[in-house]
Amino acid sequence: MAPWCGPCRQMAPAFAQTAAQLEPKVRFAKLNTEDHQMVGAHYNIRSIPTMVLFKGGQEIARQSGAMGAADIERWVRSQL
Repeated sequence: MAPWCGPCRQMAPAFAQTAAQLEPKVRFAKLNTEDHQMVGAHYNIRSIPTMVLFKGGQEIARQSGAMGAADIERWVRSQL
């Protein structure tokens, strides 16, 4: 999540809250695509915030746009 991105900053507390609730079953990580442009390009991240869900190393779902904690949790659980 980029520090200059308003929606990213707005979503950060919900992201942290949901990460704490779903650990250790689901591992959450943040990536600043400005600092790591090659990784962002590799995963075809075109807008931020974008959440990408992986299972077994393969992408299984993607969601762009800021979300609240309940929405993040519901989205993750619906994909598992």
